[in-house]
Amino acid sequence: MNTIFKNIKGDRALWAVVALLALFSFLPVYSASSNLAYLYGDGNTLKFLIKHASHLFLGFAIIYGVHKMPYHYFRGLSIIMLPIVLLFLVYTLAQGTTIGGANASRWMRIPFVGLRFQTSTLASVVLMIYVARYLSRIKEKTVTFKETIVPLWIPVFLVVGLILPANFSTTAIIFSMVLMLCFLGGYPWKYLLGIITVGILSLTMFILTAKAFPNAFSNRVDTWVKRIENFASNKKTEAYDQSERAKIAIASGGVVGVGAGKSVMKNLLPQSSSDFIYAIIVEEYGLVGALSLLFLYLLLLFRIVIVAHKADTIFGKLLAIGVGLPIVFQALINMAVAVELFPVTGQTLPLISSGGTSIWMTCLAVGVVLSVSKKREEIIEQQEKDENPLAVLSEAI
Repeated sequence: MNTIFKNIKGDRALWAVVALLALFSFLPVYSASSNLAYLYGDGNTLKFLIKHASHLFLGFAIIYGVHKMPYHYFRGLSIIMLPIVLLFLVYTLAQGTTIGGANASRWMRIPFVGLRFQTSTLASVVLMIYVARYLSRIKEKTVTFKETIVPLWIPVFLVVGLILPANFSTTAIIFSMVLMLCFLGGYPWKYLLGIITVGILSLTMFILTAKAFPNAFSNRVDTWVKRIENFASNKKTEAYDQSERAKIAIASGGVVGVGAGKSVMKNLLPQSSSDFIYAIIVEEYGLVGALSLLFLYLLLLFRIVIVAHKADTIFGKLLAIGVGLPIVFQALINMAVAVELFPVTGQTLPLISSGGTSIWMTCLAVGVVLSVSKKREEIIEQQEKDENPLAVLSEAI
């Protein structure tokens, strides 16, 4: 154990926040798993806790392995992985299952293994690294919009275009985060306005085409429209019922909550261990638990910004922001859905909700940020050795 802690590098506060989130997740996941156990009919809640623990164990193994890699390796890896991710997305879309004529598949089935992998989450991390790499290359250059179309925007629109038919919320988050990263990376804002216009027009054309030819290809356009309409008008639908039950859970929590494992609404919310787990947390731990969790995510954001600020290269700064910011952004969206500030999106609460792919890709992003912070530590250690060679000699003796 001491050997492991000795080899852990990078921002210690970031490690601590991630560990606290992961440890806390066991309580609400185990509580909400009673609903899953009832649905599957065997009543065994322990297996869901073990499954969640195994996902987190592999996730922290990913963090440890990735944070040991020099972050400049991700430059080349993003170029290699982007075509692979595009193939994964095409395969996922082609094999997609449908529910009621709508594309309901966000996962790629791995042959001979029986596992399912949500390709859009991997695509998000890879794309953000790729965009950070490109922006760092043109940081000190004057580029025209035409020069950036092929190396930057075509990959972006390919990724979001392949995710869009099955998952609008993830598409919107990825596109928003890319625009944010480009803005922070100094990409001309007048070009960004053009890209936003193209994005809105492309989405409009997709929706109109899907409405005009509903049987031509499977999509979830009707689901998106219904959710937005229900959010605006409070119609009595399934999505409305979920939001109402989430609000009842939140209202039942009060200041200190009803107590761990004592949630009632977990048995009525169909996604109590994933999409609406924040409502269960508020019900069981009250306003204190809700604000504490929000504080941890804001602290995570603060540490990510600190890591980016201290990074020794432009690529390191953009990389930390690019892969770290979406984690906090997704968490805020999940919380906003629970309190009905947003329509239902299907986004999980990072490091808290159950689900393997979401946890693993969040851990991958955290590992990348820690890799950036580790480099800063190595530079400082090397400077100290250069300034005090006698101390290095005494350690060697």
